[in-house]
Amino acid sequence: MSVGGASAAEGRVPPRRFRLDVPDDVLDDLRARLDRVRWPDEAPGSGWSHGTELAYLRGLVEHWRTAYDWREQERSFNRLSQYTVPIGGVDLHFVHEPGVGPDPLPLLLVHGWPGSVWEFHELIPRLTDPAAFGGDPADACTVVAPSLPGFCLSFRPGQPRLGIAQTAEVLATLMTGVLGHRRFAAQGGDWGAYVVTRLALDHPELLAGIHLNLLAMAGTPDPVAPTPEEARYLEEVRHWQREERGYFWIQGTKPQTLAYGLTDSPVGLAAWIVEKFHAWTDRDGHEEPRIARDALLTNVMLYWVTAAINSSFWLYFDRLHGGWRISDEDRVRVPTGHAAFPREITRPPRSLAEARYDIHRWTVMERGGHFAALEQPEALAADILAFLRPLRRG
Repeated sequence: MSVGGASAAEGRVPPRRFRLDVPDDVLDDLRARLDRVRWPDEAPGSGWSHGTELAYLRGLVEHWRTAYDWREQERSFNRLSQYTVPIGGVDLHFVHEPGVGPDPLPLLLVHGWPGSVWEFHELIPRLTDPAAFGGDPADACTVVAPSLPGFCLSFRPGQPRLGIAQTAEVLATLMTGVLGHRRFAAQGGDWGAYVVTRLALDHPELLAGIHLNLLAMAGTPDPVAPTPEEARYLEEVRHWQREERGYFWIQGTKPQTLAYGLTDSPVGLAAWIVEKFHAWTDRDGHEEPRIARDALLTNVMLYWVTAAINSSFWLYFDRLHGGWRISDEDRVRVPTGHAAFPREITRPPRSLAEARYDIHRWTVMERGGHFAALEQPEALAADILAFLRPLRRG
């Protein structure tokens, strides 16, 4: 079975096993670049208020140069079962981990920017084998986690740039035409939440349910007489637009110009990405991101070794210039669960979310932010499995 614009032939091409093995000369070139950084100055006392703090980045780069072991991280990454398959002009990379239980539910996990499938490395085993973590084997899921088209391991120079709607079609073809699943669930955050929402709008018949840790609220009209909670959310959005969205406009209007610097400088790339992990995570009162440095650097490395940062900007350009097809008239009819993390970028109240989604579960999480799978894998996995439990038969 294939869906949408994907051809039947694409649905019949068998996936090929994939193993990450970065050539030594790529790593040698990286070391040489890290050894000859030309550092900028910094406005006195600015800290993180102007972007990535200079002292922090110097320390991170020193760790990168002297202590970080890519080959160790590569071995860890390769413990996941990985494949590639051509769909929609893209050689799509994906992780496919079978569930350990009596009747595993297929679950599509979709990352965003500036993330990667590496975000899920601690989440996946909790979903595929809950019994290994003290859970119920009946909750097991078979996890499919693609690298989004144009991101990291799903990038080759010159390939087509795909927007949200096209990406949703590619992932529908992966799940149905390639892997043969007639019914599955999906989970996403950041752009992954928008892709999953688009998938639910276009192919509700395929989905048992969707679980989101960010809600795709773009296009939802502001309430005329907002409640206090709605007013709080609207102020969050205004602050976001004013203080935190500069990257969005650059990536959405002149991505090529930005790409020259970030593709040539590993330190520039790290600064651009790590700033988002600082701004969008629950730091619990600390100045530094509360994610291990090796985990941060492995995510950066997946963009560096593939030279995919420019291609990863395309969803922003498509958002501003393409056919943005999620509007205030669209409502998801698929059962929806939401894990509301306290340090998410913006936190719409349930009263507004219910205008867009058929909310079946709404969990206010104790801690965590935008990169929930890295920050709180145990809590996120528990909420996903609890949401899916009553939806497994249908």
